[in-house]
Amino acid sequence: MFEQRQTRNMFQAALTTIALIYHMTVYKLRKTNRNAVAGLMMTVLRAMIMVAVFFLIFYVIGIRESPIRGNFIVYIMTGIFMFMTHNMAIQAVLSAEGPVSALMKHAPMNTAIGITASALAALYQQVLACAVLLLLTNKFIEPLNIESLYPCIGLFLLAWFSGCCIGMLFRALMPWWPQAVAMLSQFYRRLNMISSGKMVVANTLPPMMLNMFDWNPLFHVIDQTRGFAFVNYTPHNSSISYPIYVSLALAMIGLMGEFFTRNQVSLSWSAGR
Repeated sequence: MFEQRQTRNMFQAALTTIALIYHMTVYKLRKTNRNAVAGLMMTVLRAMIMVAVFFLIFYVIGIRESPIRGNFIVYIMTGIFMFMTHNMAIQAVLSAEGPVSALMKHAPMNTAIGITASALAALYQQVLACAVLLLLTNKFIEPLNIESLYPCIGLFLLAWFSGCCIGMLFRALMPWWPQAVAMLSQFYRRLNMISSGKMVVANTLPPMMLNMFDWNPLFHVIDQTRGFAFVNYTPHNSSISYPIYVSLALAMIGLMGEFFTRNQVSLSWSAGR
């Protein structure tokens, strides 16, 4: 029991890492609810409530059909799904086990495995919620017509990836200033309710209002998704390359910051607080 664990080659090390990520992902999914099925159903119910609330908001303010020619429910879902996946990815990466967590005392566990597992758990929940809602809507409400499904799936993954990258940046700063970073991350997620552009069509925005949205990578992801989902809509004020480049830049900064912080952090940081 006291023998040091060693891997014979890179292939064995890769299999060990994949197995650890899988078990940690399952652990994250089961952590919030003792019943796995009930936990997944709560995720689906949360997404369903979000879609219903925005559908009601649009109905109350007098928008009863899609600003883009096509399914109104598809217009709502292309915004809600991207918004929820992006914010859930930020929260998942930010709340992953850190270097002083008790789990890190068990080799070969490390923070990279914890972060990856937490992000994959959030992605799994959102994929399940989106698939269930799309199937239920297509079956019981109205047939859904999505022009290009596979590019929409790719942009869904981009929304998740960009959220993970932003979460890495917040995570690197968290040990240095926990309360301020928690407030900033919550403020950014709340700001996405408006700045993500899920309630507007980018092509109809005047230049003054466009400047309030186009800094946000999620705004570009949502607008490009609608360009692939609707045959009659071609985005002119957004691009796919912008969220990719921004996400990669934030990922590099976040990884360097997390590496530096991991080497400096200790249990005694909070002793005097």
